[in-house]
Amino acid sequence: MKNFYKIALLVFISVNFCQELLAQEEESRKKNFNVENGILLNGYDPVSYFSNKPTKGKAAFQYKYKGIKYLFCSQANLDKFKLEPEKYEPAYGGWCAYAMGEKGEKVTINPETFKITNGKLFVFYNSFFNNTLNEWNKDEKNLNKKADINWKSITK
Repeated sequence: MKNFYKIALLVFISVNFCQELLAQEEESRKKNFNVENGILLNGYDPVSYFSNKPTKGKAAFQYKYKGIKYLFCSQANLDKFKLEPEKYEPAYGGWCAYAMGEKGEKVTINPETFKITNGKLFVFYNSFFNNTLNEWNKDEKNLNKKADINWKSITK
């Protein structure tokens, strides 16, 4: 019977530890991701980018993943996201990929300026005759490496 109580105590401690880690991860994501009113991608459906047509999501189709809320334009897209959220989440927390690579800065985006490379969604700033996707395309490989390093540093 003593072993049962030991095992039960270990399970209890493990569950609480895991819950604490998940809560810390959610807080880090909320702090570091590009959310407005708690929603990522300015309310655009992350799955819609993969059909090359970014579409605004609807409040009727929303889903919270690790503390970040997403909107979807259909139940089908919401279901796809639930199956593989990491596939559809934008790189660098939805911040401008070029700015993350060039300077390690969190810069807002134009949600309709994007690129998918190797199955990953990258979004970019595009305003006032400054489309950072053009600059990204000139040195994508190098900027992507630098952005990965900068993002890891930001999200430590």
